[in-house]
Amino acid sequence: MSNFILTTPSSRGIGFAITRLLLTSTTLPIIATARKDVERAKQSLLEGLKDVDPERLHVRTVDVTDEDTISSLAEELPSLLQSTKESPPLLRLAFAIPGILHPEKSPQQIQYADALETFKVNTLGPMMLMKHFASYMPRKKNTLEALQGLPDHAVWASMSARVGSISDNNLGGWYSYRSSKAGLNSLIKSFDINLQGRCGDKAMAVGLHPGTVKTGLSKEFWSGVKEGHLFEPEWAAERLLEVVRGKGVKDRGKCWDWEGKEVPP
Repeated sequence: MSNFILTTPSSRGIGFAITRLLLTSTTLPIIATARKDVERAKQSLLEGLKDVDPERLHVRTVDVTDEDTISSLAEELPSLLQSTKESPPLLRLAFAIPGILHPEKSPQQIQYADALETFKVNTLGPMMLMKHFASYMPRKKNTLEALQGLPDHAVWASMSARVGSISDNNLGGWYSYRSSKAGLNSLIKSFDINLQGRCGDKAMAVGLHPGTVKTGLSKEFWSGVKEGHLFEPEWAAERLLEVVRGKGVKDRGKCWDWEGKEVPP
């Protein structure tokens, strides 16, 4: 029975850094995604990495706003990983990272098209990923082997944000982004409840808050970040993977920041 890792999207930012880190710190096949030019994305992901078998990395086209691309990849997995119906592949670690930001300071600044795009990417995208890949998470009957660089149980990790916390919202603003991430946090909890019923202690779902990372999403706000709190993607990837490795099933269904501290709902 083959095990694999999923990172989506993977062509830039945190997803790019996490995929490269997993290539060097684990031994499993990695299914990575990009919206376009997957060959170029694969070359970039592998560039400069030593002692990494390029055959481990499979980059496929996925646009999280297009469910057909998600379902096509999910359907391709058994043949891609040379598995059978009797022994399907097991998803041991997933990083679902789609994110987009249209900041609004007041309700009057909300643009319908931008808000709709925000929910499509930040909430519906992760929801569709869960829909189509949940069946690959280990079930109660599966025996999980110890694997280099991974927790003993399977983890579905969705990239959330502290601003998705309702109780921690003291500033307001960012209406579409905040509410899309609050919706994602609710989705993570519901998905974890589903996994607990189907998979028991073999699989769990968590949310992750990476802090402010030097990516295109946050570039407009870099100048306002406190000294020492603007993180390079590679550093953030290391911290987030460490958090995932350190959390057990007692920590399931919650959102955790890069320091391993809980983000309140």
